[in-house]
Amino acid sequence: MSFKKSDLLYSYEDLEPFIDRDTMNIHYNKHHTSYTDNLNQYISGTDMENLSIEEILRRSHIENPSVRNNSGGFFNHNFFWKILIPHSKFSNPSIYWNNILKNNFNSFNLFKEQFTNAAMSIFGSGWTWLCVKDKKLCICTTPNQDNPIMYKSGCEGNPILGLDLWEHAYYLKYQNKRLDYISSFWKIINWKNVEKNYQQAIGYL
Repeated sequence: MSFKKSDLLYSYEDLEPFIDRDTMNIHYNKHHTSYTDNLNQYISGTDMENLSIEEILRRSHIENPSVRNNSGGFFNHNFFWKILIPHSKFSNPSIYWNNILKNNFNSFNLFKEQFTNAAMSIFGSGWTWLCVKDKKLCICTTPNQDNPIMYKSGCEGNPILGLDLWEHAYYLKYQNKRLDYISSFWKIINWKNVEKNYQQAIGYL
């Protein structure tokens, strides 16, 4: 089986001014393509060829770093594109989802603050995640292209929201101003898809 990138549900410029067209073009066509092609190359002719990406991620701790990095990069970016939406189509979290956040973090603003602080705490490249673990929400971070599905990632759970904090995701527009990039992220989140991810994670769908 050969893995393929997911199609974007919007054009490169549709996330402007929060994520610029050039960044989206390079991020999707260069970086994501590279992870995808490398993953297919590294699993070709191995017993991983017919595994799902989730199955590969769960066993990647015993594989070589190339499999770990590229399987993570492939999955993480497919996931990331789907939880973004053009600001023109943006809508606030539903009452249902706000109540979920309130039950877990006391308020949406406190959730946002904790997520932002976690994202700012990453040294170098990595990801910040909102996960479901034991049917409760938690915020955690992973280095490089690791993710919560990976065995002993230090951030185990079912990811429902993720933020890419590699410099290639924001440096053309924001340079070293990571906080500005994180602040812009809140304006292009597809909360309907995040809620759908949550419902799948707890077994509602």
